[in-house]
Amino acid sequence: MTAPVVLDRRSVLAGGGALIVSFSLRRAGAQEKAAQGPKLPGSLATSPNLDSWIRIDADGQITAFTGKAELGQGFRTAFQQIAAEQLDIPFDALKVITADTKLTANEGYTSGSHSMQDSGTAILHAAAQARALLVAEAARQFDLPPDGLRTESAVVIAPDGRRLSYGELVASDLLHVEAQPTSHLKDPASFKVMGQPVPRVDIPAKVTGGAAYVQDMRLPGMVHARVVRPPSYGAQLSECDTAAIEKMPGVIGIVRDGNFLAVVAEKEFSAVKAMKALSAAAKWRESAKLPNQQDLANALTALPSQDFAIFERSDPAVNGARSLEATYTRPYQSHGSIGPSCAVAQFVDGAMTVWTHTQGVYPDRQAIAEMLGMPQSSVRLIHVEGSGCYGHNGADDAAADAALIARALPGRPIRVQWMREQEHGWEPYGPAMVTKLSASLTEDGRIADWNFAVWSNTHSMRPGGAGSLLAAQHMARSFAVPAPKPLPLPEGGGDRNAIPIYNFPNAHVMHHFIPTMPLRISAMRALGAYHNVFSIESFMDELAGLAGDDPVAFRLKHLDDARGRAVVETAAREFGWTRGQKPPQNRGYGFAFARYKNLAAYCAIATEVEVDRETGRARLVRAVAAVDAGQVVNPDGITNQIEGAIVQSTSWTLYESVTFDDTRITSIDWQTYPILRFDAVPDSIAVHIINRPGQPFLGSGETGQGPAAASLANAIADATGKRLRDLPLSRKRIKDAIDA
Repeated sequence: MTAPVVLDRRSVLAGGGALIVSFSLRRAGAQEKAAQGPKLPGSLATSPNLDSWIRIDADGQITAFTGKAELGQGFRTAFQQIAAEQLDIPFDALKVITADTKLTANEGYTSGSHSMQDSGTAILHAAAQARALLVAEAARQFDLPPDGLRTESAVVIAPDGRRLSYGELVASDLLHVEAQPTSHLKDPASFKVMGQPVPRVDIPAKVTGGAAYVQDMRLPGMVHARVVRPPSYGAQLSECDTAAIEKMPGVIGIVRDGNFLAVVAEKEFSAVKAMKALSAAAKWRESAKLPNQQDLANALTALPSQDFAIFERSDPAVNGARSLEATYTRPYQSHGSIGPSCAVAQFVDGAMTVWTHTQGVYPDRQAIAEMLGMPQSSVRLIHVEGSGCYGHNGADDAAADAALIARALPGRPIRVQWMREQEHGWEPYGPAMVTKLSASLTEDGRIADWNFAVWSNTHSMRPGGAGSLLAAQHMARSFAVPAPKPLPLPEGGGDRNAIPIYNFPNAHVMHHFIPTMPLRISAMRALGAYHNVFSIESFMDELAGLAGDDPVAFRLKHLDDARGRAVVETAAREFGWTRGQKPPQNRGYGFAFARYKNLAAYCAIATEVEVDRETGRARLVRAVAAVDAGQVVNPDGITNQIEGAIVQSTSWTLYESVTFDDTRITSIDWQTYPILRFDAVPDSIAVHIINRPGQPFLGSGETGQGPAAASLANAIADATGKRLRDLPLSRKRIKDAIDA
């Protein structure tokens, strides 16, 4: 793998003049000043210096920086497009450096479809303001008004033909200024790079077998480690004779700290063999404390909860005549990362460096520093893509494992690679959920009142404190798991998208937050929105049936949002949806819509599903989606996100469920935790993008998860005449419903 790029202020200054990245050197009072004036766009609000985002070297090299982590969503390409467009330079004329605690701004976590909205917006305005400063400096040197100058290919050009390159114009502090609330952005009609389907810069290495992931890293002198995990939650290591393992060929050492147990070897296969021997030698005390999986919904709703009314609307003049109620459930679900988690750490001269696929380099640095008892300034985290993510999987834990082992064996880089059964058995899962809905209709078939209640754990136990890390929990001086908290609205966690976007005269929404977490859980793509949208949009279809109305027409009857209506109408039109349509035998049509978090991208999805009535197997045949993500930077990137959302949500909805007995997780491989296979991929997915030039970026990475699930469920109900409300909609459940 290419050696990590190491840049620091000293080396940059030694190389001559440059616009230097110095987000940590902000003048005193900058945050206070920013707070007093108009809010700065995106992440400029927290890192206002322009040189936190854009660097131009004296030799003309241009770099854009982001504190967000590329997770496979393709934003590194989009950010490069944004910076190139606003700086008026070719796409290939700059590079993008992603999350690194030594080089980039602190943008917290890469989550919630915020990358474009926060970091993309910051780069957009920083690049535009940097171009304006370069033009102003050229105007000063030309002794000309700036309005008469133009930029092209990193050069400022005067009307008389005089030219100054960006490299010639930079001074060491030209961009070390605070951003302004408004920027002179380029007219979208003039765009050359933004809005184009530029091929993703991260794809070539991934499809050619190149070094693309943290799993591919090979540093000089690197050794390999494997961790022996406890067999179950809360298990205590009572005995472990390591003498024989220490003598195995290639073994460098064994690291034990309380219930944390690992082996290090020169070669990876030697580490695997030693891990298996060490696992056999370890004796554990276990206790049975997991809930009854067969009655999970009742087990969850019986737990103590903190209850919040999160939405109320009342119009006593509107009353319902016909009513309906339903309960929907979601099991615990795994991220199912194709590559088990991996990290590399090196401890040299009191400084710890960790290469990791964490979604938050700064919060994870804080957690690892606390775990090790080190100052944060002595810990550096560098993001490297991992093979699979989709939320808070085992990446942070692997980073902590590597750091703890590296401290015990200073000097050489330590590579920790989890095994498949460890990833499936120990990662934080997407939480199980229960929703209960009731509604009534007026005489003319409109919704008169709407009641929605959701029961769920928190949807984020991400690091920030050491107690969120497995290694820290298992150490002899263990760190307690932090108290789970509900995530605040308007974005929310378990209640994300629980508030309907539709206009109902009477509505009541309750969030029953369950602090007790029977299984280890945290953030998974879309958080509670996946199940809440599945529930709302399934229930909308059920109500449309009660009203004798077409599902699309029924939604439009209750939807006032103009952009939402445009998305619904586009998806229906492109699918060929017609009132009273009859699908082919054993097939069904489904439709669903949502605006992610009610404030990000809009998405509507129409599906055609085939159901084998003899086996109960459901297969998504085709899907047609429409999406409005605001101004489009890379249409191919948005299409990739929606296609991926539909495929992944199909897998969740039809196949995926974590299984367990009273003591252990039992879904520890691809046989016990099945996912969608290639033979079940839909024949076609069409994505229709509604571009909104000049409008703010709206996050699209998670907007398709909920609509895809509900559209599938509605299509299965259309094909079978039976409504299924418990996820996953497995073969057995579909077959049992058909036979009932």
